[in-house]
Amino acid sequence: MSDAPRSEPSFDAQPVSPAPAAAPAASVPDAAAELAELKLRHAEMSDAYLRAKAEVENTRRRAEEEISKARKFAVESFAESMLPVKDSLEAALAIENATPEQLREGSHATLRQLSQALERHKVLEVAPTAGSKFDPHQHQAISVVPSEHEANTVVAVLQKGYLIVDRVLRPALVTVSAPK
Repeated sequence: MSDAPRSEPSFDAQPVSPAPAAAPAASVPDAAAELAELKLRHAEMSDAYLRAKAEVENTRRRAEEEISKARKFAVESFAESMLPVKDSLEAALAIENATPEQLREGSHATLRQLSQALERHKVLEVAPTAGSKFDPHQHQAISVVPSEHEANTVVAVLQKGYLIVDRVLRPALVTVSAPK
């Protein structure tokens, strides 16, 4: 054991404050009123959320129905424009003693009807002229032949191609000039 004096920690005396007293009686009704108000707001928000969710679901369902109808009846307008062409062909076949001139004239009229119907629906011909540049996006080269034209130019069109707006429906079949 040591005879050295021991040092004890010093504590600063600080006054102890009493525990907070219970909330005054007046604040209990305020808390109850605030709780009731929050419950009401929660109910309103829940109702608004459910209504918004139902509206979004109804909009999605309507959009799906519209898309389904659009796909189902997409060709309706095009088919309607083809009916006069069919009628003309049937009328031509109904004539038993048609002269070659009548058949030729009827064929030209029917071809005009068909061309107009295709144009109305944005189906455009791709018929490059001889000497035009070969475009692999719109033309399909069937053969390459020696020619006086510059290399990779169209020499002859074997079959017209068609576009729907800017999309190739069928490329034009062409003969292309060979490199010299």
